Amino acid sequence: MAIKILIASSEAQPFIKTGGLADVAGTLPVALKKAGVDVRVILPKYRIMNSEYKNKLKKICDFRVDVGWRNQYCGIETYEYKGVPFYFIDNEYYFARDYIYGGTCNDEAERFGFFSKAILEAMPHIDFFPDVLHCNDWQTGMTVALLKLQYKDKKEYSSIKSLFTIHNLRYQGVFERGFVDELLSLGECAFDRNQVEYYGNVNFLKAGIVFADAVSTVSPTYAKEIQTGEMGETLDEFLRARGETLHGILNGIDNDVYNPRTDRAIPARYPLKTMRGKALCKSALRQELGLTQEGDNAAIISMVTRLTEQKGMDIVEYAIDELMKRPVQLAVLGSGEARYCDVFMRAVSKYPGRIAMRFEYNEALAHRFYAGSDFFLMPSAFEPCGLSQMLALRYGSVPIVRETGGLVDSIPPYNMITGEGLGFTFRLYDSRDLVGAVDRGLQIFFDRPTQFKELVKRALDTDYGWETSAQKYIELYKNI
Repeated sequence: MAIKILIASSEAQPFIKTGGLADVAGTLPVALKKAGVDVRVILPKYRIMNSEYKNKLKKICDFRVDVGWRNQYCGIETYEYKGVPFYFIDNEYYFARDYIYGGTCNDEAERFGFFSKAILEAMPHIDFFPDVLHCNDWQTGMTVALLKLQYKDKKEYSSIKSLFTIHNLRYQGVFERGFVDELLSLGECAFDRNQVEYYGNVNFLKAGIVFADAVSTVSPTYAKEIQTGEMGETLDEFLRARGETLHGILNGIDNDVYNPRTDRAIPARYPLKTMRGKALCKSALRQELGLTQEGDNAAIISMVTRLTEQKGMDIVEYAIDELMKRPVQLAVLGSGEARYCDVFMRAVSKYPGRIAMRFEYNEALAHRFYAGSDFFLMPSAFEPCGLSQMLALRYGSVPIVRETGGLVDSIPPYNMITGEGLGFTFRLYDSRDLVGAVDRGLQIFFDRPTQFKELVKRALDTDYGWETSAQKYIELYKNI
């Protein structure tokens, strides 16, 4: 009999996406299904979800969920995507908004407290009690706590095990204690330092860490880093306490969606054996962005990123002038903090034809950035896993990354003597180290073109699809 897994997430592509969590929640289940797992996914039904799928949802049932003094409507709708049933929690009071997270209502604890209870209450209505409930990030952390504190004595729930995956430890869901207790009736025993209590408040992410049967995160190196005081975001003590039940499994990518051999979002397709299509993509990207046509006299360095300090924008700011002394062009796609938007606007004005910026998130344009660039820069201060560096490899754009988190695990440094490795790395979080890594890449690009072409071909041939990671999750589910 196939193992039964229910994945709970606050977002999943192709339905709704703000970041890497959606990629995982949308693609891991498909890989698990192919491996023979009976897997389902449950998430909120947002008003702003992809209308292509929203209009195809089928209602299963509805029931009521107690959230404090409110007795809230909960509808269950479903859609099968690539053979995997996805269930959507419908409640317009909480999810019919123009945003997924945040907003002005200041009721995130109530919204995701409701979602946490609705996940558990939905199980008998969808006739699916999993062997393992796989929860993700703070929005579902309280589901794990509720399972242990309120549902374990119920026969149908008593055998359910739980896995809690941390995608980014920095975002924890910290809320006022009295309000959360009124919403979820956790009981006085839960408000202990070794359970959900957090400096007088309640921490949803900590609840997942403490109560889950096992904890995972999205790369082996990040699993080690978050157990340190430097990167543990004040929860390192509790993560160290998990010992052998804390695991790091590198995320994968969707090789069907990101495939330069078939991708219709890029101007020319290219197989592994020929680079002509990539050269056409490079020229087309320059034309689209208004960069001067330099041929191979200049290398294009691209970034597809959030404009935040976590993504290394502060050291990029100090590196721009130095980079512009080299024969490079810089193409940046992303949005984020106003400060860094201003930095790039000034840079575009100062270096016309050499720096281009698009302040948006555009999936098709992101594909063209990967396909049209020679190098992909990802200088993150910390990076739990990162997918962009893997996508860059998929399109033959050589990564330049800082040695942290999933970047360490996915990009072995290039050895200029042996020719082994996949990218150029730097250790210190410093603009000089960043420029040094770029210089090593440019040395190969200009002085050893044959060697660089072999590096590009190796990048194109690297497989970071979900198959390997899915098998590791299956082993973890069985061990749990």
